[in-house]
Amino acid sequence: GFYADGLCCGVHSAVVVIFLLLLSCMLEIAAEFDPYRVLGVSRSASQGEIKKAYKQLVKEWHPDKNKNPEAEDMFIKVTKSYEILSNEEKRANYDRYGQTDENQQYGQAQQSFRHFHESFYFDESFFHFPFKGSRDFADNKYLLNYNQYINEVVPDSFRRPYLIKITSDLCFSCIHIEPIWKETVQEMEILGVGIGVVDVGFERRLANHLGAHRTPSILGVVNGKITFFHYAVVREHLRQFVEDLLPQRLVEKVTDRNYLEFLNNWHEYNKPHVLLFDQVATVPLLYKLTAFAYKDYVQFGYVDQGLTETANLLKKYNINTYAPTMLAFKENADSPADIIQSKVMKKQIIDEFISNNKFLLVPRLVNQKLFDELCPVKQFHRRRKYCVLLITGEEEVFAVGKKAFLSFASGNTKEVLRFAYVNQRQQQPLCDILLKDRDGPLPQVVILERRNAAGKVLYKPVMGGWNGSEEDKHLLTEQLDILQKDPSVLNYDAMLPELNNELASMFLIQWLYAAYDYLTQIGDEILHNNWREMMPLLSLIFSALFILFGTVIIQAFSDSSEDKQSKPKAKEAAKSEDGSPGSANTSSRPPKKNFVEVTELTDITYTSNLVKLRPGHINVVLVLTDSSKNILLSKFAKEVYSFTGSLTLHFSFLNVDKHSEWMDALLEFAQDVMRIDNDEDDAGHKVDYTGYVLALNGHKKYFCLFKPVYTGEDLDSKPSEESGAAAASRSRIGPREEQQGARKPVPRARSTSTLQIHHKLDRLGLWMERLMEGTLPRYYIPAWPGLEKITANK
Repeated sequence: GFYADGLCCGVHSAVVVIFLLLLSCMLEIAAEFDPYRVLGVSRSASQGEIKKAYKQLVKEWHPDKNKNPEAEDMFIKVTKSYEILSNEEKRANYDRYGQTDENQQYGQAQQSFRHFHESFYFDESFFHFPFKGSRDFADNKYLLNYNQYINEVVPDSFRRPYLIKITSDLCFSCIHIEPIWKETVQEMEILGVGIGVVDVGFERRLANHLGAHRTPSILGVVNGKITFFHYAVVREHLRQFVEDLLPQRLVEKVTDRNYLEFLNNWHEYNKPHVLLFDQVATVPLLYKLTAFAYKDYVQFGYVDQGLTETANLLKKYNINTYAPTMLAFKENADSPADIIQSKVMKKQIIDEFISNNKFLLVPRLVNQKLFDELCPVKQFHRRRKYCVLLITGEEEVFAVGKKAFLSFASGNTKEVLRFAYVNQRQQQPLCDILLKDRDGPLPQVVILERRNAAGKVLYKPVMGGWNGSEEDKHLLTEQLDILQKDPSVLNYDAMLPELNNELASMFLIQWLYAAYDYLTQIGDEILHNNWREMMPLLSLIFSALFILFGTVIIQAFSDSSEDKQSKPKAKEAAKSEDGSPGSANTSSRPPKKNFVEVTELTDITYTSNLVKLRPGHINVVLVLTDSSKNILLSKFAKEVYSFTGSLTLHFSFLNVDKHSEWMDALLEFAQDVMRIDNDEDDAGHKVDYTGYVLALNGHKKYFCLFKPVYTGEDLDSKPSEESGAAAASRSRIGPREEQQGARKPVPRARSTSTLQIHHKLDRLGLWMERLMEGTLPRYYIPAWPGLEKITANK
C-alpha cells in the first residue's frame, strides 16, 4: 500500500511539474509577442480602433516608405497582430491562452492531459507543449517570410528547385528530423538547391498559402509548383525527392549511335550542346540541376563511359577516362569549342564553364530575350557591345553566305563584338526598318548598337551586301576597325520593334511535356489523397474540353446615335494632334476587325484565358455587374478598340456578382492600394468593383490595376496612381470632353446612375497606353486564385 501511494503521489507530482512548465512557457511566449502592445491598443479596444491603429502603423512601417533597418520586422509584427485581433476567434483564443499559433492549439494539449489522467495513455500530442529551441539555430538564415517567397523564391524556382521545411517552436516532433534535415541541407545547398524554413508561429499567412496544415512538413517548389514530401524523412528519400522535382528529359543519354544526331541539331534548337563524360550509370544530380538552370540556353547530354556503346565516342574525342570531362559544342560537331576536366566537378566550375558557352558563335535571333542578352543595351563605355547582324533568307541559296559569315565570326577575338543573323521572313518588321531605302538584294550586313531598352539603336549598313567573298570579309574588317576608333560612324538611328517569338510554335510540345510530367505524379497524388495538388491538372483537362465556350462579340461602334459616334472620333483626333509616342505606337496599327472580341471569364474559360496564357500575352479584364453589363461593355469596346491590332492582347469581362470572392482574393496582393489608399474601407463599406479593369499576365503571374476615376461628369477629379497617366494628360482629354458635353445635351433616357457608370472608364485609354509602354505598377502573385466558387446572392 505504501508503494502504491508513493507511486500515485509521484505521478501526480510529475503532472504538476509538467503543467507548471507548460504554463510558464505559455506565459513566456505571451510576453515575447503581445499583439495589443504592438498595435498600441487596450485589451477592450473595438474592431474600429484596432483597424485604425493597424492602418496607421502599416503606413508608418511599410518597408517601401520607411528605410529603418527594423521596418520590415516591425511591419511583419503589425500585420501578424492585426491578423489575430481582427478575427474574433483568434482574439478570444489569445486572450484565454496567450495563443498566437493556430496550428498547435493549447486546447489540444489540455485534452492530452485528460487522456493522461483517465487512462495513463501517453500520446505524442501530449508533448506538443511550447518547447523553446525546437528550431535549430542554423535554420535562422533560411527563414522565409511571405514577401520573400513571392518575390524571390517563386521567380528563382524556374532556375533551381527549392526544399522548404515547415516548423514551429511548438513542435516537439520537429526535433526528430533535425539531424537528417541538417545533413540534407549541407549536401543540397552545395549542389545549388534553394533552402527555406517557414516558422508557422510568425508566418501563418505563408504557411496557409503553401497549404502546410501540420508541422513538421517538407515541400518542394519548382517552376512555382508546390509538391509535398510524403515519405519517411531519410536522407536518400529527400535526395530522390529533389531529383523527382525536376522535369523529365533535361539530359539526353548519348551513345555512339545517336551522338551525331544530338550534336547536329544545333540549328534546330539554336543552342550549343554540352556533353558530360563520366563512369557512373546514372546522370549525376549536380548535372541535372545545371541542365535545369540553363535549359533555355544549352542542350545537355550524358555519356556513360562504362558502356561498350560509347567506346567510339571516347576514342573520337580522346577522353581521359580517369576523370569526368565536359565538352561544349557549337556549330562544329567534329571539334568541341571548349573542354574542361576535373576529378571533382564542383558547381562553381560547371557554372563558369556553361556561362562562357551559352551562345553559338552566330546564333539566330529568334526572340527578344535572346536579342537582349546577346546585344545588351549600352550602360557605359567600357561595357558597350556592337552587334554584327546578317540579314538573310531561309532558302538553300543563302547557305554559302551564312557559312562564310560563320567563318568570319570564328576568327573574331574582340569581346565587344557579337555576331548573329536573322531570317527576313521571320523578322520582317525588324528587317524593314534596318534596310529601309536600300534596294540591294539579300543578304545584307548591319552593324548596330542598342542605346535603350525601348528599342532605340544606332546602326550602319555595310555597303555592297554580303556574298562571303574575300572582298566582303576585307570590307567588313575595315568597317569594324574604324568603329573601334570612332563610334560615330554609326550614323543612322531607329526604333526597333520587339522581335517575333519564333519558338512560339513549340508551345504545344512544351504543353504536352508539362502534361506528361503531371500525369507521372498522379499515382502518388491519389495514393496520398492530396487533391489540393491535383486541382491544376483537373482544371487543365476541363479547360481543354470547353475552351471554345463563353465568347461574345461586341461591336465597337454599334450605337447609331450621333452622340456615341462623335466621341470616339473626337478622341482619335485629340490623339493624332498630340502625337504622343505611346498613342503612335499602339493606335497606328490598323485593327484587322471592326469589332472587339470579349470573352467572359468563367470557371470553364479561366484556365485557357489566364492560367495557361501564352508567355508575353496579357488578358485585359473588365469587371462588371448584371445591371451595368451593357453600358460598360459598350464603353469598354470603344476605349480598347484602337489596341485590338496587338496580337498579344486579349479582352474579357468578369461578372463580379458571381465572383466577388475571387476579386477579394486577387486584390489582397495589391493591399497597398486597396487597404491604405482606399478611404471606402474607413466607412465600413464593401468596395464596389464595378468598372475596375485588370491586366493579367498569366505566365509571369502579375496584374496591373485600373481603378475608375470618374463617377459623373466632373472631369477634374483626381486620378489614382494606377489609372491617372499624368497631370499633363488631363488637359489633353478633359477640356475637349467637357466642351463636347456642353454642346450636346444628354438624352433624357439616360439616368444619373447610367452617366456615372458610363464615366467610370473615361481614362481607360490612357491607362492602356501605359500598359503597352510597360510603365504601370505590377502586383505579383504566387498562383492565380480559383474561380470555381460562385458568390452566393445576398
